[in-house]
Amino acid sequence: MAEPTTEQSVTFADLGLRPEIAQALAELGYEEPTPIQAAAIPVLISGKDMLGQAATGTGKTAAFALPILQRLAEGNRGKEPVAMVLVPTRELAMQVSEALHKYGRKLGVRVVPVYGGQPIGRQLRSLEVGVDVVVATPGRAIDHLKRKSLNLRSLQVMVLDEADEMLDMGFAEDLEAIFAETPTERQTVLFSATLPKRIDAIARKHLQNPERIRIADEMKTDDEHQRVRHSAYIVQRSHKAAALGRILDVESPAAVLVFCRTREAVDSLTETMNGRGYRSEALHGGMSQDQRDRVMTRLRNGTADLLVATDVAARGLDIDHLSHVINFDVPSSVDTYVHRMGRVGRAGREGVAITLAEPREHRMLKTIEQVTKKKITVEKLPTVADLRARRLDVTCAALRESILQEDLDGFRVVVESLSEEFDLMEIALAAVKLAHSAIGGPDDDQDIPDATAPSFNGPSRDRDRSDRGGRSDRSDRGDRGDRGDRGDRPKRTQGASSGNTRLFVGLGRESGLRPQDLVGAIAGETSLSGRDVGSIEISGRFSLVDVPEGAVDEVIRALRETKIRGRKVTVRREKF
Repeated sequence: MAEPTTEQSVTFADLGLRPEIAQALAELGYEEPTPIQAAAIPVLISGKDMLGQAATGTGKTAAFALPILQRLAEGNRGKEPVAMVLVPTRELAMQVSEALHKYGRKLGVRVVPVYGGQPIGRQLRSLEVGVDVVVATPGRAIDHLKRKSLNLRSLQVMVLDEADEMLDMGFAEDLEAIFAETPTERQTVLFSATLPKRIDAIARKHLQNPERIRIADEMKTDDEHQRVRHSAYIVQRSHKAAALGRILDVESPAAVLVFCRTREAVDSLTETMNGRGYRSEALHGGMSQDQRDRVMTRLRNGTADLLVATDVAARGLDIDHLSHVINFDVPSSVDTYVHRMGRVGRAGREGVAITLAEPREHRMLKTIEQVTKKKITVEKLPTVADLRARRLDVTCAALRESILQEDLDGFRVVVESLSEEFDLMEIALAAVKLAHSAIGGPDDDQDIPDATAPSFNGPSRDRDRSDRGGRSDRSDRGDRGDRGDRGDRPKRTQGASSGNTRLFVGLGRESGLRPQDLVGAIAGETSLSGRDVGSIEISGRFSLVDVPEGAVDEVIRALRETKIRGRKVTVRREKF
């Protein structure tokens, strides 16, 4: 199996792609293909069968997606699919479908993801209207074949992505059944991270004189990846922003990249973190190129130190002084995790990869561990005491640096004057206190409850078996947060969490309001404790705070009768 050479740089323009595809790639910010893309795309465009060995995160989705789009007929197309992509999990099905939509939007490509855990009626309607590419898990593909809702007689391309994983999950019989429904004259493409004998057997049986391409597994051979520390914190969603702030204060990163799933979540978190005193910038696909350039300039020259971004916007970023990457939202696939973590630990530098996970998301962490072979240490969220100790360390380091600079003579007269009234130790303590206040900032006294993940009893080989004689589709039933990213919409549109009501407070960041001010006012003037106060969102001129439904009237009355930051404020139920 030949490994492609990378001596000469190849661009997407060199690969002979259709203008519509090339334009879509340019708009997405793709400048040059990855090694697997450069090697595989010409082979697949030529119509040859291919057996590719490439690790997760090497860009293989585009390697087979772009040639599929290249093959689509211009103008009106038939109802039956010309290509099918089989994947082991619903998460990967969603990812591949999204990629095909993005790359082929100027071609009007019709892509239908078919997987268990989603109402089959929706899939039936989409297939009935007509489809160009079906992206399916094997179990649900078999369901549609049995219902006669999926017809593969016009299929021109069959792709097996993560073939070794599908075999490990017990899909061998299903794969054979699906192959039996496809035309003999078809192009067959098989991608696998490893090539055990079972994969070779499938290749011999279903591929015709395949071109074999192998890309070295960078995750196992690149020492740079060993320099990245992977950790996770289990945090309830309503406390994630506060937890992020505390982690940043303890870690003291040089520059940090925070990933969210959606544009709305990026904008919301950026505003929240700016309200908490962090120099934050947003980066997502809804911004113009000029806006993106200005954001990157501010990050690189140190004007900003926290970049909140979506995966698409952050693709290919290379920031020299980036020390931390944080998943504010757990990535929905291992590929996404690898792409995100690839931003740090480059060129021999050390880096830190941190994930904020909700208790229900512990299984995805385990999946990432198993596939990447990287240990993700679940750590306890830093306490207020940890934060204060860290800030004292920062103050101590700053004082030590000032002493070593030996430019203190101009202040000697102040010390000599004060020493006539006070002990030198007292003078030093007062100076340290002033320095600490200037450097360390206010203490974070927000109460963040502990959140623990359910126990995990080891890996399970979940199979895609929804709607099939009572056999469950456990792999597709796990994280409902993937359905439309509902948990990542901005809080104003999402509304308060269950059992809580959102209140509008007419005071915001411009008045110096901090989350602890709201918590202190509510806890001090009502029967609620700080633990009862839910999510807090601070904007420029107003704030939103979640409180228990049963205490709404009490909180409104109390806040109207007291002062916050020395001012009377407007308080009411938030209007949606």
